[in-house]
Amino acid sequence: MDYYKALGVEKNASETDIKRAYRKLAQQHHPDTGKGDEKKFKEVTEAYEVLGDKQKRAQYDQFGSAGPNFGGGQGGGHHLQKDIFYF
Repeated sequence: MDYYKALGVEKNASETDIKRAYRKLAQQHHPDTGKGDEKKFKEVTEAYEVLGDKQKRAQYDQFGSAGPNFGGGQGGGHHLQKDIFYF
C-alpha cells in the first residue's frame, strides 16, 4: 500500500497536511458512522501511524512498505533487524 496515496497527500506534504488529511478521512470512513468503511478506515489509520511519525516516515521513504519494520518484506512481518541476532 502507498501510504501517501491512502491519505491523498504528496510525498513532500507537511506534518500539518498529513494530520489534516488523516482527520478528514478518518472521520469520513469511521465504522461507527452509519456509512463508514472499516477497511478504508484501517488503511488510513495505518498510513497515518507511519507518516505521522518522523522516524517511521523517513524509514518508509527510504525502504517503502517492504522495509524492516513495516511487515511487507520477507519474514512475515518480523522485525528483521532484531531477528538476525536471535537464533
